[in-house]
This record gives sequence, structure tokens and C-alpha cells, in this order.
Amino acid sequence: MKAVRVHEYHSDPKIDDIPEPTLQGPLDVIVKIGGAGVCRTDLHIINGDWAAAQDPTLPYVIGHENAGWVEAIGDGVTNVAVGDTVILHPQPSCGLCLACRRGRDMQCENAFFPGLSNNDGGMAEYLRTTARACIKLDPSTDPADVAALADAGITAYHAVRKAVPDLFPGTTAVVQGAGGLGHIAIQALAAITGTRIVVVDKNPDALALAKQIGADETVLADGTHIDAVKDLTNGLGGDVVFDFVAEQGAELDAWQMTAPAGSQYILGYGGEFKAPTLDFVGGEKNVIGNIVGTYADLTELMVLAQAGKVTLHTKQYPLDAALDALHDLDAGRVRGRAILVP
Repeated sequence: MKAVRVHEYHSDPKIDDIPEPTLQGPLDVIVKIGGAGVCRTDLHIINGDWAAAQDPTLPYVIGHENAGWVEAIGDGVTNVAVGDTVILHPQPSCGLCLACRRGRDMQCENAFFPGLSNNDGGMAEYLRTTARACIKLDPSTDPADVAALADAGITAYHAVRKAVPDLFPGTTAVVQGAGGLGHIAIQALAAITGTRIVVVDKNPDALALAKQIGADETVLADGTHIDAVKDLTNGLGGDVVFDFVAEQGAELDAWQMTAPAGSQYILGYGGEFKAPTLDFVGGEKNVIGNIVGTYADLTELMVLAQAGKVTLHTKQYPLDAALDALHDLDAGRVRGRAILVP
């Protein structure tokens, strides 16, 4: 099969012909990929940023936002059958450790992470995962339309879901960065909260999209955006600020846009957060980190998606054009999410 593999860091991946994956255990599932999302994390992987944390053996296949059709199942699989349309939680978990018992899939002690760890990902024709990662979809669903919900979607939804108690009517949520994750968060906020949604981005096209999908106000990030957000919030800032940028100083802008007793949710990465301790004490402000959501988060998000309340705005590329997709994402030419279709 064809697959997109990283051979060395700081260099473009290559499209290789490699053997198809095989079943290795009774709960394994082989999925024929119908869509693989292209994520900014893939750019960080190529840059070597995840090497110390995951230590994969190179070369390996990237791609952690995947959906498709079940091709083969192990003897112990009962929740899906060959031919089913599925979306995959990005990190298959064991179900037995204490973190799993508490529903914290991403802290599973025995998990593997296709596309990041020493396991091949989904920028390929086939992927090996497990039954615990599979969520069965309506057979009419096109996997390419929903694939990016498997990571970008649940990461954004997970943060919004955690913030729901603080986003009752009369509050303001600020979304900084209306790209692949941000445009999903806007829709999730509109679907499950009563908050006013203010979106900040440096790209006018992204702001136009934000307005179409649920933003109440948009602010151009032109150097005056902190004051503009304050002007929209009686000088206070957002009750919750979702920072999908979190680099090149944006993480500090988000802090300045957070109201007293408010919370800054950090979802982007690459920058460095630094604030005076008096801001925490005097302002009773919170900083909350976020990673990919849980299996339950993904099931809830798919209910919203299949009801038409959350829609991915995508640009599709054939698998052979993976480098074009990665370059376009890096250059900011993708509105919404890039999807590879084998």
C-alpha cells in the first residue's frame, strides 16, 4: 500500500510502498482509510518536536485523524463488523488501567498512538487500530467529511465541554484562532452553550467563516485586538478564552483577554506562557491545558455532526498530494481542515 512516512526530522515525508498492516491481537481492527486529516501536529512531528516524548523508530507513517471502513477484525471484536463505516479515536486504550476506568482515555497507561508513537498512522490506505477506538457511523457517512473530528474535533469539543458550567447566558467566550480546531469550537459553543462568542484571528477570510458558523462578534488580530475584546466586554475580557494559537506571543494575548475569575484554555502549543503571580492571586484567573478528548467526547461530537450542528470545512487532497497538503497548511492556505483521501 502507499503511505506517507517520516524518514528524518526537518525534511519532507516520502510516499512509500509498504506492506499492509495485519491483525496482531483479538481486539485488533484493520480499517481501510476513507479520509485522513492533516493536522498542525503533523508539522510539529516532522519538525522533531514530539521525538523526545514519543520516540518512534523512523521511518513511520504519520496521520492521527482517521475514518474509513472496517476491513478485518480480530476474534474478540464484537462492536463492529467488516464493512462498517467508522471514525477512530486517535489513541486506542486498554480499558483496564485506572485512568481508563475513570474515562480518561488519553492518560491510559497501556495505550498506543498511531501516527505519533511507534505505530503507523492513517496517512495510508490501511491502518491497524483496536475495537476500543472504533465508533460506528451511519453507513451513508463519507469518512472524508468527518475524519478530522477524530482529533481536531474532539480536542476542541473536549475543551468546550469542560467549560460548559462557566458559559451560561450572559457570559462571553473568546476563541483565538478560527482555523482547523477553532472553527469546530465555534460550532460546539453555539450548539451546547448560551454564551456570546467572540472570535479573534489575523485572517479576514477565517473571520468571515467564523461569522457564518456561529460567531456573534469577530475581531481582527492586528495589534489592537486585546483592546477590541475589552471594548466588547465592558473592559473585562472573556469569561473563557480558548487559545488555539498559543505561540509567537498569542498565548500572552489570550491571558490579557481573560477576565478576572476567568479561564484561559490552552489548546495550541509552541509558545511559552509566563504571567505575574499577582495576576493569578489578584485576578483569580485560571490557565487550563487541553489534549485530545475522550471516547465519550467523540461519541457526543458525532451526534452533533450527524445532526448537522457541527460541520467540518475541508479541502481534500489525494494521498499522492500529501506534501502539497502539508505545505499548504504550513503556509496558512487551508481554511478549515485539509483531508487526504487515498
